[in-house]
Amino acid sequence: MVKKNLLLAEDDELLASLLDYRLQKGGYNVHLAKDGRDVKEYLKTATPDIIVSDIMMPYFSGIELIDYVRNQLNSKIPIIIISSAGNEENVLSAFELGANDFISKPVSPSELLVRVGRELNKK
Repeated sequence: MVKKNLLLAEDDELLASLLDYRLQKGGYNVHLAKDGRDVKEYLKTATPDIIVSDIMMPYFSGIELIDYVRNQLNSKIPIIIISSAGNEENVLSAFELGANDFISKPVSPSELLVRVGRELNKK
């Protein structure tokens, strides 16, 4: 089976490391981005099968990422947003712009793995 490529955008190094480990053990090729600049650079040269992104990141927020992917890249790549800023306004903004799913922190790596698989199986 071909491994799916996942872009993980998370500025918290400990959480990024934990999620990266669990997602790789779950069979995904993971590209880590520590901030919005890394995300944009990666998306210039690659198209992941799915994106998992924090909402609050330096240089380019998760909300801006959704807008960029949906409106500038005109892409339907599934996007899962994770955030401790799980207030209703952020959730609604994420969904209105085209996010596929939203998970509040603290994130269970096992739950994230299930949700990633579910999004990829919708294709």
